[in-house]
Amino acid sequence: MINNQTVIPALLSDKVVIVTGASRGLGAQIAEQMAAAGASVCVNYLKSKQAADQVVAEIEQAGGQAFAYQGDVTDLAQMQAMAAQVIERFGRIDVLVNNALPSYQFNPSADYTSIETVQWAHFSQQIDGIVKGAVNTVQAVLPQMKTQQMGKIINISTNLVYNPVVTYYDYTTAKSALIGLTRNLAAELGQYGIRVNLLAGGLLKTTDASKLTTEEVFDYIATTTPLRQATSVADFANSVLLMASDLSAAITGQSIAVDGGLTMP
Repeated sequence: MINNQTVIPALLSDKVVIVTGASRGLGAQIAEQMAAAGASVCVNYLKSKQAADQVVAEIEQAGGQAFAYQGDVTDLAQMQAMAAQVIERFGRIDVLVNNALPSYQFNPSADYTSIETVQWAHFSQQIDGIVKGAVNTVQAVLPQMKTQQMGKIINISTNLVYNPVVTYYDYTTAKSALIGLTRNLAAELGQYGIRVNLLAGGLLKTTDASKLTTEEVFDYIATTTPLRQATSVADFANSVLLMASDLSAAITGQSIAVDGGLTMP
């Protein structure tokens, strides 16, 4: 459910958006705020059907338009089928938000936080889910975006790639690869009117990943940012909305931290 006092303007009227991993957390918030801005939204999910259906129900109750679609981002054929379904329903694809994330625990004492104990299997799981997933979704929507001669692709990363305060080797390495992917896509696809950007979040208040974080930790983070506040899920989703809208038409190939200025890459 949208938890944001800011009135969301109709920046995406008549636009069609796909958000991967949108059944809960940040993905759900992005989907709901996209719909609130006027977009028709495909709520992609892998396993959480009930949660995805609830996101769709909340969008519809608020007067928006959405549908849930089960699909594994690591499977190109499934992503192509999803794109075809979106086109059949809405006639176009304007925005793709690559938010899906493989199952992960942010545990500072886990094996994957040390180069001495991390295994390649840790890396490959995250690279497949994050990088392969993004490549598959882009390849799935690209024919339609090229036909339209326009589109927005927004990749979601983490500010840990700029400041690894906890050395999550597998997760951060895969998220770092999205920066290179973003820049290459922007360089190649700009000729078709397709903009590609990356937004990197910090510890957001509050998602499934940060639900065990204490208020003391959030307060400490707030004191270290220029804005003196922790970034909320709604704040981050609004930044995604900005990049999805026509207001960011001159921005492509950028990697932007959305963390209140905590990191300034």
